[in-house]
Amino acid sequence: MTTTTVRDAVVRFLRDTGMTTVFGNPGSTELRMFRDWPDDFRYVLGLQESVAVGMAAGHALGTRRAAFVSLHSAGGVGHALGAVFNAYRDRVPLVIVAGQQARSLLRLRPFLGADEPALFPRPYVKSARQPERAEDVPAVLAEAYRTAMTHPRGPVFVSVPEDDWDQAAEPVEPRAVHAEFTAGPEPLRALAARLDACARPALVVGPGVDDEGALDEVRALAERTRAGVWISPLSGRSGFPESHPLFQGFLPPVAGQLAARLAPYDVVVALGTPVFTYHVPDAGPPLAPGTELFHLDCDPGQAAWLPVGTSIVTTLRPALARLAELLAEADREPPPPRPAPAAAPAADGLTPEVFFDHLRARLPRDRVLVEEAPSHRDALHARVPVDRDGGFLTTGSGALGWGLPLAVGRALADGRRVACVVGDGSALYSVQALWSAARYRAPVTYVLLDNGGYAAVRALGRRIGVAPVPGTDITGVDFAGLAESFGCPAARAAHPEELPAALDRALGLDDDAGPFLLHLRVTGSAGTLYEPWAG
Repeated sequence: MTTTTVRDAVVRFLRDTGMTTVFGNPGSTELRMFRDWPDDFRYVLGLQESVAVGMAAGHALGTRRAAFVSLHSAGGVGHALGAVFNAYRDRVPLVIVAGQQARSLLRLRPFLGADEPALFPRPYVKSARQPERAEDVPAVLAEAYRTAMTHPRGPVFVSVPEDDWDQAAEPVEPRAVHAEFTAGPEPLRALAARLDACARPALVVGPGVDDEGALDEVRALAERTRAGVWISPLSGRSGFPESHPLFQGFLPPVAGQLAARLAPYDVVVALGTPVFTYHVPDAGPPLAPGTELFHLDCDPGQAAWLPVGTSIVTTLRPALARLAELLAEADREPPPPRPAPAAAPAADGLTPEVFFDHLRARLPRDRVLVEEAPSHRDALHARVPVDRDGGFLTTGSGALGWGLPLAVGRALADGRRVACVVGDGSALYSVQALWSAARYRAPVTYVLLDNGGYAAVRALGRRIGVAPVPGTDITGVDFAGLAESFGCPAARAAHPEELPAALDRALGLDDDAGPFLLHLRVTGSAGTLYEPWAG
């Protein structure tokens, strides 16, 4: 007869797989899990469940391993679902365990009980289960971990009734799942032949490149083929050095504009991206006539729904290594480099463009940049190039509240300072993350761009003739004071002449200095998103 409990077996499995940092917000249906909490585990508290998930996601992206999240039953899972949606779209491996009421009470629909808990987070998890028996919990959790870490990676969900933790269960040994796989030789030979024969190739780089650590292979492919390189619409990750002469820019999430950007190319190879991510309706076709698309990605579901092109289901690194062996060295003329933006014009107020010019001059090249400022993302991309692998993180799904906690988890992953540019509207979805940043001395420099509301929504309203848009004004919030109330030091700037010294202070902090927030009141934010391209 075994004397090991479910709790003992789960703690051992978490330790064996390196998931000893636990992100969560504790509730009554999780209490038994924490009995005799081990000294070598670290519990990182988020004051709201979406903050816990966002911090865990940042940690997973920094360590490139699954992170463990503990949520409360029903309502707690509901609070977290916006962040779970982001993690699913961005392929972040999370093992999410939610409390559940005691099995003896479930037939009575008890207080805090979750009805059909495995259905609640779907479809935005790779798997969701509540084990039928208490003794099955460790094995189900181990399977969930392997599922989270298998390409395409993503969050998984396990609901555990609160009286399961003290029941007897056998330990589960970790086992390896080697998740890289390569397409057969014929599709790659056909792709190589088309790239050798074409006149004007292009690559479209998506978040899968960063997720699979394939930046070096993509750069080698671009240089061998002399292809222009674009980043896919609204990508949540970096995937190609933006200072590289072959880099051409960022594709817009509008059908006609995207097709126009790619129209000069006869062969386009999309890597780790759905390519056709649209934000606003448009009558344009996916691609212009004469543009042929090849699509390489590890997700067969994504390959199936693409409207055009030839998809090759594969992980990227082995496929690109094989492709490099098949390709001849190109002698075609490379595309001209992307022109550098003109310096931001002087203005009476502090514009986002002026800020980004100063940020570009001061941001260390090895610093990870987290962004959640939708109104200013185009300006950031134009003026602040990211060159390092994993150097840029944002939400690839659009659900707000991701940036503040994501930066905390990413900073805690390796203890190195992270820069986070966030809008005022975005910050208020997860402002509690500032408390966690201060509590755990996460080395994050937050720069909050305050334009007085949801300027991205106003801009989209103008695009379709809806103006004014009600409910888009946010005024009277002292973000620096709010940060300080959470224990996060802060400063303010509202004029261009104040900016250099303020940024020097904020970005020059040592890694052991903890978090800092710089509140900038910006002007000149009344433009229209996704302006037509002049070519």
